[in-house]
Amino acid sequence: MTIARDQCQDQCQEVGAIRIRMPDKVKLIIDRIAAAGFEAYAVGGCVRDSVLGRAPQDWDITTSARPEQVKALFPRTVDTGLQHGTVTVLLGKEGFEVTTYRIDGEYLDGRHPREVTFTPSLEEDLKRRDLTINAMAYNDESGLVDLFGGREDIRKGVIRCVGNPEQRFGEDALRMLRAVRFAAQLGYCIEEKTGNAIRKLAPGLKQISAERIQTELVKLVTSPHPEFLREAYDFGMTAVFLPEFDRIMETQQNHPHHCLSVGEHTLRALQEVEPDRILRLAALFHDIGKPATLTTDENGITHFHGHAGVGADMTGQILRRLKFDNDTVKRVCKLVLYHDYGNGQEPDMRFLRRAVNRIGEDAFPGLFQVKRADIMAQSGYLRREKLSSLEQWQELYQKFLEEKQCVSLRTLAVSGADLIGLGMEPGRKLGETLQKLLELVLEEPGRNTKEYLLAQAEEMLSQG
Repeated sequence: MTIARDQCQDQCQEVGAIRIRMPDKVKLIIDRIAAAGFEAYAVGGCVRDSVLGRAPQDWDITTSARPEQVKALFPRTVDTGLQHGTVTVLLGKEGFEVTTYRIDGEYLDGRHPREVTFTPSLEEDLKRRDLTINAMAYNDESGLVDLFGGREDIRKGVIRCVGNPEQRFGEDALRMLRAVRFAAQLGYCIEEKTGNAIRKLAPGLKQISAERIQTELVKLVTSPHPEFLREAYDFGMTAVFLPEFDRIMETQQNHPHHCLSVGEHTLRALQEVEPDRILRLAALFHDIGKPATLTTDENGITHFHGHAGVGADMTGQILRRLKFDNDTVKRVCKLVLYHDYGNGQEPDMRFLRRAVNRIGEDAFPGLFQVKRADIMAQSGYLRREKLSSLEQWQELYQKFLEEKQCVSLRTLAVSGADLIGLGMEPGRKLGETLQKLLELVLEEPGRNTKEYLLAQAEEMLSQG
């Protein structure tokens, strides 16, 4: 059944008139398709974001026109996914996905429909979508088409499936994690039937690829409400793709410095870090090694000696399992490994230089954020003193930056070429000599002059 134009206009009146400012190129595509006798609407996330008063990042278009009919209307198109009805229309340097109204067939793998059937009905196309807030369509002539109460759910702050939630999640299990992710991004609650369906069908996430899980996890933990990862735990989802998180949620801490379980401490720490991908992941995994290192002394106090090293190893395994890139794995693991480094140490420039050398000049600034988040998620015991110490370290680090002190071969006053000029052969011996020269500079930054270091290198060379 095709939605009649007057029916769409009636629905727009029912929910309250709303006008969405579409980009000129989006309007051009919709108008050209309509002029050819077909329907066309902006649909999905761009409509949701517009209703929320946000600027959409992408604009998708749905239409009653078949892919070949869309291709005939525009001079430059790309066959993005013809089997699913999608054509990308190119206007200038921008591409816009235009997809034919469709009905999905049976889902056999928890992700892909075995077949799709094109339909002239916008209603049929919208009812296959996951959440009500993502199932709205708009064009200037018909206004907002909201058949499933998406705008009302936005008003109430509710995440709810279109139609039967078990059917929606059975079609694509990732939709369960997407529901929690949208809740975290928007600060919404998950409607009861939708939540019950997630709890029942959560094991289906094992069918989903690591890459897709990774994408949703990152969006969740970098959202305004990363603590909503607790919802994924409560619904039984993390047990499937991040069982290590379940273990920290179930690990208690009985210690003056802590008042929360390891997991709740982690969720609190996540909220204290800026929404940077690397920093949020480091906060998520900074105490992941605690369950494996738990001991309890004769007074019932819990300890986790060596948890940072164990946690760094575990973090590497988890991130590789979730198919993160090597650079992310390296940077996050380094922050996890060193998140406790220097705790209790009096601020000292020599110690700081060696810490920056060990941790890396790129990673080191992020360590302050992770440390502060860790402190803020602990009990109030000695918090003021801990924050004061951290501030002193930051002031010392600022002085270090201003003085441009050398802590790596990159800024050492001599290079391998300089040593070759002294007569040293390229190879392992040359590299070892550069490291020894760097050690001299780490002890005393004033030694970082070409004259001094070449003199030291000549002496090392004469001693064989």
